Amino acid sequence: MGAVRISDIGVYHPANEVDNEFFIERFGKQGTDVTGLLAALGRKKRYMIDNPDENTLTMAVEASNNVLRSSGLSGKDLDLIIFTSQTPEYLLPSVALKLHHALGGDLNTICFDINANCAGMLVAVEQASRYMMANPRINRALVVGADYISVHSPDQPVYYSNFAESAVAVILDKNGEGRGFIDSVYQTDTSVIDNSLFPAHGLSNLYREEYTAKDAQVQFIPFDDSVCVDSAVDSVKTLLELNSIAKEEIGTFLFSQFSIGNVKQVSERLGINVDKAVYIGDKYGYTASNSPFLALYEAVSQGKIARGDYLVFWTVGAGWQNVSLLMQY
Repeated sequence: MGAVRISDIGVYHPANEVDNEFFIERFGKQGTDVTGLLAALGRKKRYMIDNPDENTLTMAVEASNNVLRSSGLSGKDLDLIIFTSQTPEYLLPSVALKLHHALGGDLNTICFDINANCAGMLVAVEQASRYMMANPRINRALVVGADYISVHSPDQPVYYSNFAESAVAVILDKNGEGRGFIDSVYQTDTSVIDNSLFPAHGLSNLYREEYTAKDAQVQFIPFDDSVCVDSAVDSVKTLLELNSIAKEEIGTFLFSQFSIGNVKQVSERLGINVDKAVYIGDKYGYTASNSPFLALYEAVSQGKIARGDYLVFWTVGAGWQNVSLLMQY
């Protein structure tokens, strides 16, 4: 059996580019200064949907078509489609089935959605890889991550001014050379389980007369997100130790793009050169479920990653769950 590796990657983002001044002015009118927040997070610009015809599904279709064209594949070549988002356009049917329909998938293609919040795409790639290793009939998988946060959080400074829209699609191929997917480590701490809620009052209460549509928007209680740094450092160290790989052997580290401060802290605590940790949050904003893979796309596009390089991914999802993954590209 060959290694499960990422054979190709495709991206789509809206055309609408927004800089920090837009958010500074917007929230300034509400009496909130987000200048320091945006500087601390490392933001400069990002892409946001301004077209009612765009959403997580349409972005996912575009990114999927991009990676299929790049790979010379069609929807019928896919044995598995996994879609991940915390803001899916549909709950019924699954967005993976919508993708299957849009891409012309095969009768025997397995399709399902998962939601692991901002850790979504890393979890999806990890789960797909392990599934492919266990199932001899799954040779090629499409994993897509997309989020559209801004429409659900217009009055939340941390969310609205920080998050951005995009979709990333990867092809996983089981016939690759090298080691491909190697291992993963999870750490779960639910001490802030209710600090991020969407819908704010739960799905079952969407239609109660005392709530409006606005009441369903993201509810966020700020907390010190640097608490995730300790877990990130511990899980990455554990991951490398379990697999007898030294940090010096890692070509690139692909971390959550939520905050440039966290990227720097994790890098420093691990004792790695910060240049090895890709940061693209200044260009794309924080794209939630797919952010480490958007960083991968940029690094590959710029020639910073070559076949055979060892990669370490790390990200964290609301609630919170910390995930690290080791792969040979």
